[in-house]
Amino acid sequence: MSAPLITQMPEPRFVMSPEGHRIATYTWGWEDEDAPVALCVHGFASSCKDNWVDTGWVRELLRAGFRVLGVDQRGHGASDRPHTAIEYAMDGFVSDLTIVLDTYLVDTVRYAGYSLGARVGWHAAVALGDRIERAVLGGIPDGRPLGRLDIAQARAFAERGEEVTDPVTRNYVALAERVPGNDLLALVALAEGMRFGDADPDLGHPPQQPILFATGSDDAILEDSKRLAAAVPNGRFLEVPGRHHFNAPGSREFRAAGVAFLAGD
Repeated sequence: MSAPLITQMPEPRFVMSPEGHRIATYTWGWEDEDAPVALCVHGFASSCKDNWVDTGWVRELLRAGFRVLGVDQRGHGASDRPHTAIEYAMDGFVSDLTIVLDTYLVDTVRYAGYSLGARVGWHAAVALGDRIERAVLGGIPDGRPLGRLDIAQARAFAERGEEVTDPVTRNYVALAERVPGNDLLALVALAEGMRFGDADPDLGHPPQQPILFATGSDDAILEDSKRLAAAVPNGRFLEVPGRHHFNAPGSREFRAAGVAFLAGD
């Protein structure tokens, strides 16, 4: 299947979560009902457009013969952005994807997730083992990186513009402000909500599908990502040369390897 050099962003179609949140979805290449589906799930403070369209992934997935189903996760993009932390427990993110697949009448998918989308992908691959055939999980750490945020400082900045002195929190605030239209209060609630429940990857109960893990060589979580890959029975690992956490999705090498892996190569 050919695809234009610039992938157009369609209008979102909304799916309703069990709690009543609108989840924005996007489709490309849906004319071929027999083509496999690639489900693309973005990272924290990003969006489907930012993570997968602007970086060329959707274009290359179409060229490889996929139908593409993209999602703005709750709290991001055109989806609803609740400001209550409990709305961002891991079960909610996985439930959103289940509803999306059911709404589109998709039985099985190949999953592409980055950062938060990769963490959600780990849990989805376990919970929906018969529906996710294989997955690319990029920039997935062991542990809870959002747990290092100073929630009080981030909320004070979002509500009153108070200075952020904690360097980790300042970096995440800058990340959140990078994408136009982000709702900082929703992202602060997300960071707090990810501390509820069992959001960490369970190394004793890993996904059984073929999984390609990929992390930039300059990413501080590189070794943690390698440990996760080693815990998965059918895991592979790709070190993306010269990339850090925030620019790895745009790597040509990562994109080529990820699309090939999803295609079964």
